Amino acid sequence: MSERTATVTRETAETTIECTLEVDGTGAAMVDTGIGFFDHMLTSFAKHGLFDLEIECDGDLEIDDHHTVEDVAIVLGEAFDEALGDRAGIVRYADRKVPLDEAVAETVVDVSGRPRFYFDGAFSQESIGGFTSDMARHFGESLSMNAGLTLHLAVDGENAHHEVEALFKALARSMDDATRIDERREGTPSTKGTL
Repeated sequence: MSERTATVTRETAETTIECTLEVDGTGAAMVDTGIGFFDHMLTSFAKHGLFDLEIECDGDLEIDDHHTVEDVAIVLGEAFDEALGDRAGIVRYADRKVPLDEAVAETVVDVSGRPRFYFDGAFSQESIGGFTSDMARHFGESLSMNAGLTLHLAVDGENAHHEVEALFKALARSMDDATRIDERREGTPSTKGTL
């Protein structure tokens, strides 16, 4: 199997980001976004998805966390899109349900090349440290638009930390499942012959 890796950079007036992704990794992560809880979530995403991930972001946190979280999701989505190439041989579809104490999160993904995003649920608290809870939903949306995913997310619980963490872990597991190579498959997993 050829290496499925990508390095993507993005520089705007709001953020400067460099991201390196290895899809077939070991879960190693080096992440620095300036938002401690977001770093924790991205590290958890890498660990549970077995992706090797390096992200460095310098964002306008003096305003708020929106641009940093959104732009990191954009760059990570672009990295997945580039690393997966024509998506030949991948499983393509996956779903996962992950609990964290009282919270449970569910993800359903199609690595389809057709970006769509759906979300069901609400976060129990408005923020977690310097991270606005609803940015977890926006992260999923921005990732799906830039990675070419049809992505459905759902969450339920009583503690926003648990809800968001369960969501990132469920997303990691479903992305790992969907992007795996199926040795039985030849070519792209579509009757059209392309994704």
